[in-house]
Amino acid sequence: MLNVAIDGPAGAGKSTVAREVAARHGILYLDTGALYRAIGLFALEKGADTRDEAAIEALLPEIEVSLRFEEGEQHVLLCGRDVSDEIRTPDVSMAASDVSAIPAVREFLLALQRDIASENDCVMDGRDIGTVILPDADIKIFLTASAEERARRRVAQLAEKGIEADYSAIVEDIKRRDENDSTREISPLKPAPDAVVVDSTDMTFEQVVSYISGMIGELV
Repeated sequence: MLNVAIDGPAGAGKSTVAREVAARHGILYLDTGALYRAIGLFALEKGADTRDEAAIEALLPEIEVSLRFEEGEQHVLLCGRDVSDEIRTPDVSMAASDVSAIPAVREFLLALQRDIASENDCVMDGRDIGTVILPDADIKIFLTASAEERARRRVAQLAEKGIEADYSAIVEDIKRRDENDSTREISPLKPAPDAVVVDSTDMTFEQVVSYISGMIGELV
């Protein structure tokens, strides 16, 4: 199996890049962040404090998270319900960041992610794919960009949807998530020792995709 791990901070474009790279090579794309978002959504719906480790751990026996792939597109099922759209709100994003810092949550999802990678050629993105989930991945990328550039891209994306956003607020939100992700005790955000760091601050989307595709091309 060919496994590609793409890690990096929030807003670095991991999902968009990983999805395109997977499509170009005809392999599966797995958005692991969506799994944590599903748990964050469940916690919010239950009215739980997403930073309360004991409360979240107590909810895990009630949660059933699975993935369904249709024509290469990933659908997230939460207790049998397709929540692929519901998990993309700002509140769920922060809840996902909170619950992902809880060891029991990460252990809960570990087997699911590894099973998918063991059965499929895939590109997987997240925060700890190359360091924890797939330490033996064939290719490891740490995709990053400055907080300011990531905020600019987010504002532009929202503008395309007709949504006006506060650039300064988004910058602060990104920095807060970076701090949250990089300082957590369990699986902190950091490049794997053998990862290739790609700073996309001054790169176009096509340049990033072509660079990673070139690395895959050297292996297949």
